[in-house]
Amino acid sequence: MFAKRYKNRLILQQQAGLYRDPPEITGKEGKYLFVGDRKALNFASNDYLGLSTSEEFRQKVVRNFQKYSTSSSSSRLVSGNYSIINQAEREYASFFGYEDALFFPSGYQANMGILSTFFEKGDTVIFDKHIHASSVKGMILSGAEFYGYNHNSMSHLRKRLDGKKQEQVGVLTESLFSMDGDLLDVEGFEKLKKEYGFLGIIDEAHAFGAVGENGRGIARGVADIAVGTFGKALGLFGAFVLLPEGLKEYLFNFSSPLIYTTTLPEAHAASAIDLLEIISRSEDAREHLRDVSRIMKEGLKREGFRVTGDAHILALEIGEEARAAEVSKDLLGKDIFVLPARYPTVPIGRAILRISMTALHTGEDVVHFIDMVRKVYGKIEKENR
Repeated sequence: MFAKRYKNRLILQQQAGLYRDPPEITGKEGKYLFVGDRKALNFASNDYLGLSTSEEFRQKVVRNFQKYSTSSSSSRLVSGNYSIINQAEREYASFFGYEDALFFPSGYQANMGILSTFFEKGDTVIFDKHIHASSVKGMILSGAEFYGYNHNSMSHLRKRLDGKKQEQVGVLTESLFSMDGDLLDVEGFEKLKKEYGFLGIIDEAHAFGAVGENGRGIARGVADIAVGTFGKALGLFGAFVLLPEGLKEYLFNFSSPLIYTTTLPEAHAASAIDLLEIISRSEDAREHLRDVSRIMKEGLKREGFRVTGDAHILALEIGEEARAAEVSKDLLGKDIFVLPARYPTVPIGRAILRISMTALHTGEDVVHFIDMVRKVYGKIEKENR
């Protein structure tokens, strides 16, 4: 009975062009991935500064794991509250300009952990409709009432706030959106925050390390709470939440996703501390990332493609789900790795190629990518006329 249901749903996924069957990656080398016998130029990585393959950082991580045990072997609230983890959290709070910080095993867990804990029945949460799926899951678990506003529309957010003037309200958004690639209207958001006094929670996962002065993101002036991740520009794994004073204590006592999970090991905390020094002196990499991303966007537009994105995440609009998957597959045949984002990640019929630029890409890589996309897309368009 269950098996039949699962099989039928997979068939429907295939018929709708939404079936997921990720290629097996056998290794990576800088900006390249090894897919079977192919060495493909990778435009699907969140390793924005190239730190995950940095020899300097890898050696630091190796030394940390040689010094410390491979696992914390406990939840944070039992025997896993190691002093170096607390030290790392203090340093992250100081670096990013907050009063406190707390590490989580993953960004998904961080968003679920804070939202399901800080909000409850009777609260109101207003959210940008394009926020991460983990934030949506956290809101659902909280029991709070929640209302979406049109993506990055401060006028629609104002309308939502006008209808909730007498209530305790939290507003959720991102500083750099993971699919659209656009930046938060920080000035507009700040104006509304001063006027309505809501609690601002901003996910800076795709910005920290890569955007802002010394990689500090763009939302410190408007975020009461910020979420970051080590698994993107910082080239490690896990996540962190930046907090006002007192909220770390609250999470220790009431956040199930924190209380009932094994904490990250000491070696991770030591490596996280090393990262702060590295990203502080990575301005050349950030500048190159900005430049190569701009060149990619302008080049695609010159070829007639519709592409959005204000930074290093670019969304090349394809439209129909099956066609987006076909373009991606054909590009892999030309040794370019870029994946389609399809429903429910993006609205139905609005599939995109999500292009992730990194500081490892060069102008020559961009020219090659644009040339291959033009040829592949033109071939598919001709075959479907």
